Amino acid sequence: MSEPVAKARPEPKEFGYTETGPGTLAGRYLRQFWQPVFHAVDLAPGRTAPLRIMGEDFTLYRGETSGTIFLTEAACPHRAARLAAGWVEGDAIRCFYHGWKFGADGQCIEQPPEESSFCAKVAIRSYPVRQYLGLVFAYLGEGEPPEFPLYPQFERFAGLVEVDSYFRPCNYFQNLENALDMSHVAFVHRDNMASFARIGLGRQLQAAESEWGATYTFTRDDGKTRVQQFGMPNIFYMTALPNDPDIGWQESLFWWVPIDDDRHMQFSIHRVPATGQAAQRIRDRRQQRRARIDLAHQEVCRQVLTGKIALRDVDPERVDMVRLQDDIAQIGQGRIAKPERERLGRADIGVVTLRRLWRRELGELASGGALKRWVRRPELVPEAWGLTGFGGRAIGDGGAAAVSAAEIIDVRPHVEMEIQLAELRNPRGIE
Repeated sequence: MSEPVAKARPEPKEFGYTETGPGTLAGRYLRQFWQPVFHAVDLAPGRTAPLRIMGEDFTLYRGETSGTIFLTEAACPHRAARLAAGWVEGDAIRCFYHGWKFGADGQCIEQPPEESSFCAKVAIRSYPVRQYLGLVFAYLGEGEPPEFPLYPQFERFAGLVEVDSYFRPCNYFQNLENALDMSHVAFVHRDNMASFARIGLGRQLQAAESEWGATYTFTRDDGKTRVQQFGMPNIFYMTALPNDPDIGWQESLFWWVPIDDDRHMQFSIHRVPATGQAAQRIRDRRQQRRARIDLAHQEVCRQVLTGKIALRDVDPERVDMVRLQDDIAQIGQGRIAKPERERLGRADIGVVTLRRLWRRELGELASGGALKRWVRRPELVPEAWGLTGFGGRAIGDGGAAAVSAAEIIDVRPHVEMEIQLAELRNPRGIE
């Protein structure tokens, strides 16, 4: 008689990491950290934007003259009208419906129909916000926010910081797990010049808890390693696959942030040490590339998964192929994957480690225990096959280039910008 087949044990629902709305365990945990929520360039002075993050609606706006960005709750406390439909006055925001006005700290300062008779008793919640490296970060938790995490190696160097993002209609944790799954690269991204067979052979993969999260390592047969750093709860610091002849392996930071449980954003910044003509070539190629992409990878993915087209039929010049490939893999798991259907193996050590860290921390949060204080030490950096130069001298500088604030450039394909803004600005109940 054959041996019974072992089944993967379902994750305890109370420690689940897929549900992130207000009051959920994973939602409470994510809200204890600063999260990127928007691109700074997408919010002009004096403008507002509705914003949905982790199943909750907010109002984002930028002061008229100060340029400071503010984040408040979504609705006016008077009659629950959407504040984002109102207008900005200085650093204050006025409700469209009856003109109630709220200062930068959320305090009501005018009630025109009431002659401001009880302003002092009314306030909306405002949230700490920080504009950094082209992104808008917010702290959505309770109490005082933790120290804002800085990445000095991305701030001041001779070169460019590329800022990017995309929307994916599935649970954020599927994308997070994909980052610690090197064995998918040789198959999903097999057309990339840096991928090759055996890159994710299970017995050559290691994942170990670090002070920041987990260090994830693959060792080649020749002894050279590729090291990637995961930061709790949803950050990845890695050397991304080469996508430009002047850049090679690219030092990158990624965040995966839920919009709702079945859709999320990936925000990223990429360090490009290049100056002079090399930097200009990179800029030109990036702008040409973002202009050529006119097919949304999310829509192409839907056509592939429904059998209307095959991946080989897709024109790689018109779509972001890496994102499309990952779309097919991750959305193909379902909008919210079911772990009980899985059969994990040795090559899934990164996924197993990630889930273990999350289960432990959510268990502590649920029981009122002590959460680990995650700290990124300077030595926790990514590596790729023993190559040097990450954080080093710039390409094309012709010598010692002056170190100053890096130039920040937006590299999102235009079609991607339209889609992600539509998703971020779409409060549930407003269709």
